[in-house]
Amino acid sequence: MLRLNRAGLSDTQAWKAAGIQLPGFDYDTVAQNTLSAPEWIHFGAGNIFRGFVANAHQKLLDSGKANTGIIAAETFDYEMIDKAYRPYDNLTLLVLMNARGDLIKKVIGSITEAITADQSREADYTRLIEVFENPSLQLASFTITEKGYSLFGPGGQYLSVVEQDLANGPEQPVHAMSIAASLAYRRYLKGGYPMTFVSMDNCSHNGDKLKHGILTVAKEWANKGLVEDGFIAYLEDERKITFPLTMIDKITPRPSQSVQAALLEQGIGGMDVMVTSKNTYTAPFVNAEVSEYLVIEDKFTNGRPALEQAGIIFTDRDTVNQVETMKVTTCLNPLHTALAVSGCLLGYTLIADEMKDPVLRRFVEMIGYTEGLPVVVDPGILSPKQFLDEVLQERFANPFIPDTPQRIATDTSQKVGIRFGETIKAYVRRDDLDPVQLNAIPLAIAVWCRYLLGLDDEGQAFTLSPDPLLESLQARLQEVTLGDKGQKAAAAVQSILHDEAIFGMDLYATGLGGKMETMFTEMLAGPHAVRATLEKYVVQEAPTTLSG
Repeated sequence: MLRLNRAGLSDTQAWKAAGIQLPGFDYDTVAQNTLSAPEWIHFGAGNIFRGFVANAHQKLLDSGKANTGIIAAETFDYEMIDKAYRPYDNLTLLVLMNARGDLIKKVIGSITEAITADQSREADYTRLIEVFENPSLQLASFTITEKGYSLFGPGGQYLSVVEQDLANGPEQPVHAMSIAASLAYRRYLKGGYPMTFVSMDNCSHNGDKLKHGILTVAKEWANKGLVEDGFIAYLEDERKITFPLTMIDKITPRPSQSVQAALLEQGIGGMDVMVTSKNTYTAPFVNAEVSEYLVIEDKFTNGRPALEQAGIIFTDRDTVNQVETMKVTTCLNPLHTALAVSGCLLGYTLIADEMKDPVLRRFVEMIGYTEGLPVVVDPGILSPKQFLDEVLQERFANPFIPDTPQRIATDTSQKVGIRFGETIKAYVRRDDLDPVQLNAIPLAIAVWCRYLLGLDDEGQAFTLSPDPLLESLQARLQEVTLGDKGQKAAAAVQSILHDEAIFGMDLYATGLGGKMETMFTEMLAGPHAVRATLEKYVVQEAPTTLSG
């Protein structure tokens, strides 16, 4: 039985016989180099880091283009280090899954240390400080989710943990932004050495969010006299500290039971799926799609890994923004949201299964190819058409990626204004295009409004995904019922479609509000009215031929 640890890797022939690629560098040398002259620390020890970022760096190590590893640090769920890293000597078994069912397997060994940001673990925290005080450190990267950067509660007040951090100063930080600010302060005190903070989270203007989080904490400390004003100047001096923007795109879902079973069948032991007390699903393996994109603003102050030789794209700030805009407003996210809300209504539990439904496939083809591409922001470094082709033909259709419409439907009220609203605005701005021509995008918004009723297409109640506006939105629709074709239903949905805070515009001012209102009321006719409405607007009114 093969075991995922340093000793287990010594049986190289057995691993190769199992079709598993092993690290191709001298681990002991790299580990020693990292110990004495660390260059890269990463906060957020989850799947996207292990399955994408660490794999990219391993390519550099394997080819001799890097000689230090990555230090993984965890600020939130310390059990990740205790359960998914240390028992396996910080190794990860990466399993890439394509739409044909092929499993491409590789051991990732580029992570040479794994530590927590828990001050009660003295050795861990001492090492964290040591890393930040070393002039050799080039970057600290982050995949802590968008919530990890937030300092404020829904009412605009500081979170309680942040309040405590601000009062306690840099000696006892708990929140991720406070920890990062505290460690940056240590670096400032040691010598004001340069370094770069890189958010790799899947959120808009991620580098700006990271900068804002760290600077807000630091300035509050300075106001209280807990740090010197020179520390703020250090953080704001772009010759010393930078916060580049990035765009990341790769699906790394929860550990798959089918992948676990396949690994066990191949004689790889200890592949247990674990759930931490903070509800993180993890395992010694990471299953992920093959497709991956990471675009980084090339703005580093103390050197950086040569990740362009591992498929990562370095470019300027405007281009990063354009790539994100392409993905978020045209070529991926709008399609995902349309599948999410319609899939919940039609009883689907896998995005890949939705792509087998000819009506739903045509629905997202219309959103992307027919309505999106005419106004797409072309970043120049990636082809929007090819990106969209890959999304529809390979990524969404991959049955081995257990991604659910229920997960994608989370926080939809926070997304529709960007994912659909930006394309509508582009049609309004263009003299040669009329927003009234749009069908699939208005339909997607109408389907979301119908989703908010919490009744599926059979008329059965279902659990809606979490959303901060869910309660208030449902209250607007509380008197709407299936079979309601009257003014009551129309007036109720009008209150949503007029809401500029949600969509960034009054949809009636674009000429589309009435169309969406009609689509919504048609979906109230009774059981199966959602599918009937989709078929009416997608199949009958779609072009007979589509690009891609």
